[in-house]
Amino acid sequence: MPQQTEQLTAAEISRLAGVTRATVSNWRRRHADFPRPSGGTESSPTYDRAEVEAWLAARGQLPEPSAKDELATELRNRQAGTPLNALYPIVIALSRMAPEAVGELAELPDAALIHELDKVAEPFAEAVPTVAECEFRPDDAALLRKVVTCVREEGALPTVELIGGRLAPDTTVRGSYATPQPVIELMTDLLPDGVPPQVLDPACGAGGLLAAAAQRGATRLFGQDVVAERADLAAARLGVLAPDAATTIRAGDSLRADAFPGLAVDAVLCNPPFADRSWGHDELSYDPRWVYGLPPKLESELAWVQHCLAHLKPDGIAVMLMPPGVAERPSGRRIRAELARNGAIRAVISLAPGAAPPFNVGLHLWVLRRPDPARPAADPVLFVDASQADGWDAVRAAVLDAWRSFAAAPDDFEPVPGVARAVPVLDLMRAEMDLTPVRHVRAVAPVVTPGDFAATVNRRRAELRRAAEALLASDDADWPAAGDEPVTWRTVTVGDLLRGNALAMERAVTGSQKTGEPADGSGARVMSAQDVTNGGAPSKNQADYNFLSPVLLKEGDVLLPETIGGGVRARVVGPEEAGSMLGPHVLLFRPDPSRLDSWFLAGFLSAEENVHGAATGTSIIRIQPRRLRVPLMPLDEQRAYGRAFKRIAALRRAAEIAGRLAEETARELTTGLTAGALAPPGHDPGNSRAHTPAKRNH
Repeated sequence: MPQQTEQLTAAEISRLAGVTRATVSNWRRRHADFPRPSGGTESSPTYDRAEVEAWLAARGQLPEPSAKDELATELRNRQAGTPLNALYPIVIALSRMAPEAVGELAELPDAALIHELDKVAEPFAEAVPTVAECEFRPDDAALLRKVVTCVREEGALPTVELIGGRLAPDTTVRGSYATPQPVIELMTDLLPDGVPPQVLDPACGAGGLLAAAAQRGATRLFGQDVVAERADLAAARLGVLAPDAATTIRAGDSLRADAFPGLAVDAVLCNPPFADRSWGHDELSYDPRWVYGLPPKLESELAWVQHCLAHLKPDGIAVMLMPPGVAERPSGRRIRAELARNGAIRAVISLAPGAAPPFNVGLHLWVLRRPDPARPAADPVLFVDASQADGWDAVRAAVLDAWRSFAAAPDDFEPVPGVARAVPVLDLMRAEMDLTPVRHVRAVAPVVTPGDFAATVNRRRAELRRAAEALLASDDADWPAAGDEPVTWRTVTVGDLLRGNALAMERAVTGSQKTGEPADGSGARVMSAQDVTNGGAPSKNQADYNFLSPVLLKEGDVLLPETIGGGVRARVVGPEEAGSMLGPHVLLFRPDPSRLDSWFLAGFLSAEENVHGAATGTSIIRIQPRRLRVPLMPLDEQRAYGRAFKRIAALRRAAEIAGRLAEETARELTTGLTAGALAPPGHDPGNSRAHTPAKRNH
């Protein structure tokens, strides 16, 4: 029987060669010697990988394989041998070693390499839930050597996630979704006094929430996940990301088979599965966790709420990401009432659709507290509607400002019109325990003074006109076609540019503890990944991190978020940002200005096909920067492209400003009309016989 060969689609060829899909189509049309399809369908053909690689290599289009590529190939072709999850303890062990020691391991003969890796991995084997032991065989040597080389050249975390992608590729559990990094950061920031020492995530996935907790000071981490492969991956990621924290990860169903019975922690962070009809309703009917009532069969989320509360110490806080239906379904009304009556619900916060999957609905964040029997309290419940905020920075500011003010004095919280309001529990009972934030936040029309309101909204309209004029002026010339066919270039990888010293690359390295504000008050501002994407000023402070390897920004640096969320946008550092500090999860590229133009580099590095061709991961999609590709062209031509990319950035910024002002202006005009502060244009309310001063209900 002939051996089956590996097949590539056109999209996979484009990623392999670091070019666009259009370029691959162009090759197929223009080059008679391009490999013929060997499989697939007429509309979606596939090609023999070996033939494609030979064709690309003959034209200098085949990039030199990286250590990560070679490990990926070894993992893909592996048929038998030691289970791949046994590689996790090795990577954890290597992450704790000096780079020189890792390099020395890579040079050892096979037998010595296996012996040394057996020895260094053994202490970490029990940290990975389903790894029984680390004992490798002679036929594992090639794989182990590639693991060591990948850790040395690419880093421990990319190596872990590459292995995880092979072991648990897009593992699906009903209603289970990854938590985006911005939402993770917001959830940890909602813990009222900072992240406490002990944190549990009973549906931990790949460990993102626990990793964020460790980075903010947690020293004891507990996690459980129903998918064993995800639990293993979480343990490995935390072993690399949180080396100073004591971590315990278990595989299993937290509701049916709680791995931590009797455990009470300071805080719980959780994004539980949604709408799970088989969560164990019948078999868990008499479970002692249901203090607030037996969760209905179709309300699995309320089972998770009570599970999280059961694992808290008195006054401990849980922050949970929840679907919006939990706030208002009639079947859960009695449990919601008991939670509110006993002071267990502290806040409900609504996010806009698209903030986290499933992206078609606006999810809620619930902040819960385990009541202290010695100090019974039924504080008001804070409702925050952040679904209309413009950008994630505005969401964070609105949510955290309201929450921190409320947490400091719940009974004295001043409502923020249209954004936040504290509601007494008795009023919630009258409202049939509907905890949907918009119902409470926007239920009362704002009290406005017509003259002042009209002056404010007309100033806003003038700003909008200026912004619209700036938008039109930002792109007032036509863009010519490049020719009859798309232009193609020879490209090089970022790895090649780094080796040739045309480019330097930096990352900020942080520890698990915050350093605190410098004594002299000179704490620098920090450019976060969100700042890079949104184009805002550095929004974080040095006191928020423990920088083991701080990096100061210089004018002309190119910044790129390390993970892919709603889109990736590169940013060129200007004079205003120079001197700020590089934040975590941001890649910094520092070009040699005599060889590379910064704006040219930023434009091509953030091209969608380039980014996705260099990305790996399952729950968190991470860019492998050395695999990004850059066209080879003279500096003068680079600068022409750089000016074009700079013009695009100005267009995008002008559009964002105009869009924000248009939305704010429309909202204020609507509010003015409905609150009686504005009259329709051309209408004189003084001449209207039906007009009488309105009486407000309080």
